[in-house]
Amino acid sequence: MEQEETPGKKACCGRGCPRGKLHSFNYLDDVPGAMAECNIVEVQFKNTRKGYYVNSLNLPVEKGDMVAVESSPGHDVGCVTLTGPLVLLQMKRAGLKRDTELKRLFRMAKPADIEKFEEARAREEETMIRARQIAEELGLKMKIGDVEYQGDGNKAIFYYIADERVDFRQLIKVLADAFKVRIEMKQIGARQEAGRIGGIGPCGRPLCCSTWINNFVSVATAAARFQDLSLNPQKLAGQCAKLKCCLNYEVDAYVETVRKLPGKDIRLETADATWYFFKADIFKGDITYSSDKKIAANLTTIDAARAFEIAAMNKSGEKPAQLKRDEEVEAEAKENRKVDLLDQDNINRFDNKKKKKKKKKKPAVQKKDGQSSGSGGASSSSDSAE
Repeated sequence: MEQEETPGKKACCGRGCPRGKLHSFNYLDDVPGAMAECNIVEVQFKNTRKGYYVNSLNLPVEKGDMVAVESSPGHDVGCVTLTGPLVLLQMKRAGLKRDTELKRLFRMAKPADIEKFEEARAREEETMIRARQIAEELGLKMKIGDVEYQGDGNKAIFYYIADERVDFRQLIKVLADAFKVRIEMKQIGARQEAGRIGGIGPCGRPLCCSTWINNFVSVATAAARFQDLSLNPQKLAGQCAKLKCCLNYEVDAYVETVRKLPGKDIRLETADATWYFFKADIFKGDITYSSDKKIAANLTTIDAARAFEIAAMNKSGEKPAQLKRDEEVEAEAKENRKVDLLDQDNINRFDNKKKKKKKKKKPAVQKKDGQSSGSGGASSSSDSAE
């Protein structure tokens, strides 16, 4: 069944709550007695902005309701995304203390409030384009990435990106005269801008910064080195021109696994040569060694246990005859014996031998009068003679 859109509800999902990376699921909603009284509600606005407001009037608000909340100046309009005791956990996650002074929730949004809110949002794109032109005319090295109007249309937040410190005092005066609203400037990073714009990553999925990442952690090139990735800026950089956030996802597993392998600076001494580290298969736990330090020569692959065993023998002054274990060498020798090298020179090795097909005996054919051919026919004639 299709859900009918009612005034004051933002029909974005089944219960009217907006989905996205700030979506909150109230898992205590259907638990009897779990929804203790809590007069604080979580309200979401455009993009990634959220706020927490005191429901001092004890209004019966639910998830998905459009409400008018206190702002400075005037009021703002947003969507309720969470109620109940889980709001306190969300505040703790956001770094807000329980005794923090919060603003109030005024009322359920009226049709006039929603109409004014939609009119303000309709002006955002035009305002952003005009603001970029003004910033370019003033010679400011900044990029205005997004504009967000307050619900009552009396205030506008300009999100900008800048590599250096920007003196935008003159810009604020020009913007205030051009749009007749109160101006607030907020600086964001390249990752936040990519999260606001969105897109598809090289993995074929939507960008993590636009779907679920809220707190951005710095990514270093050491994460790529641990995973033996090519240090190619074009492959390691995302759409924000910064190192991809996904480089940090598996680096801990790589670091933990590398600790179980011998170091790259360890040399293995055998009776016939000195072996140097060449490469390692982290997940298999195999290490490939070369008999030459600078080039790949006589590459031999052994497991980590064998490498530690040889290193311990070298430390005690012993040298094994070879890198691999004796049983491994014998197994390889058996495999090589099965291959007849002389048969490779036979010019007839690709010819298929034709097999003679044996002729099958044809079954006896019965005549129409019921007499069969062959010996059966002779016996029938003798019977008739009698």
